[in-house]
Amino acid sequence: MSNYNELVKNWAAELTIYSPEEANNLVNWLLEYHLGLRKTDMMNSLKEDDLSESLFEDFERLKTGEPVQYIIGKAPFYGRDFFVNESVLIPRNETEELVHMIIKQNPTPGMKILDIGTGSGCIPISLALEMKDAEVYSVDVSEDALEVAGENADHLEAEVTFFHMDILKETPNVPQLDILVSNPPYVPEAEWVDLHANVRDFEPGLALFVPDHDPLLFYRVIAEKALKLVKPGGKLYYEIHNNFGPQTVELLAGLGYLEIDLVKDLNNKDRMVSAKLPG
Repeated sequence: MSNYNELVKNWAAELTIYSPEEANNLVNWLLEYHLGLRKTDMMNSLKEDDLSESLFEDFERLKTGEPVQYIIGKAPFYGRDFFVNESVLIPRNETEELVHMIIKQNPTPGMKILDIGTGSGCIPISLALEMKDAEVYSVDVSEDALEVAGENADHLEAEVTFFHMDILKETPNVPQLDILVSNPPYVPEAEWVDLHANVRDFEPGLALFVPDHDPLLFYRVIAEKALKLVKPGGKLYYEIHNNFGPQTVELLAGLGYLEIDLVKDLNNKDRMVSAKLPG
């Protein structure tokens, strides 16, 4: 068998839908998962007998564009591994930045928090585990997503109360909140063709897309409900589409929100908005 470096190079060359660097990372990720070895160990001791049939099968799946996180069934987020499948979005680095901002800005113990659009549960579970004595609630319209989020909460021993609910039509019955956070669907349907194939063909459209004529749909509805759900002076946090930062700020200002802050992510794109409830 060729050595480790040649194997990675040859397999990465077959992942033509990715950049060379990303293809290399994906091959390494798949090998580490199947072999249970770190890259340095594989470089020194990889043998042909180590390459199982299931590894080759998963590599074939990787070639179709299926995200490696779905193939191995988990994804890292804020220092923990979360179970994922095709019913939930794969947690992103940008969402880690949102979680970090909330934790940093809200050191007070015992805060009551609602997350809307939980997906894998990465936001509410991370907040429940990182914030002292937080009381965390979360809703999602997808029963399949809530099943994944519940498994993650159990596995990571996080106390989160989940609700199955369409936030566009219903309002959760929760105690008055200190924080409401949401990373809702925000990709206009017209951008479907621009998405990378591994997102477009595999991740759940229910969690991605909004109508072209109303891209701020979820932000408007959630902000209106937050006026009743969040105590005066409480906080609202959003992850947003990088093209709609000023519009989101304008929306919140029109509803009377204060101290509205449009925050860029590490790639220097408008990605997060925080605002304070009036009163």
